[in-house]
Amino acid sequence: MKPGIHPEYRPVVFRDRAADYAFLTRSTATSDRTIEWEDGNTYPVIDVEISSASHPFYTGTQRVLDTAGRVERFERRYGRGRSKP
Repeated sequence: MKPGIHPEYRPVVFRDRAADYAFLTRSTATSDRTIEWEDGNTYPVIDVEISSASHPFYTGTQRVLDTAGRVERFERRYGRGRSKP
């Protein structure tokens, strides 16, 4: 890497407040807020809205939409292939 042109790459805590989950990783993201981590060190903390701990795909609570039922209901309501006179 060319020196002096890249942002600082350092340990950062990402916190998912909805799931009460946090993880320590390395990132170039910055924050004014800090948190004391389990190892006793203080790291910048970034709050995220969703992570693997709260996303329905990863937690197994993903809902499958009944698209076939919706299509049938639409066709019953408005008819299939009806043309206006």
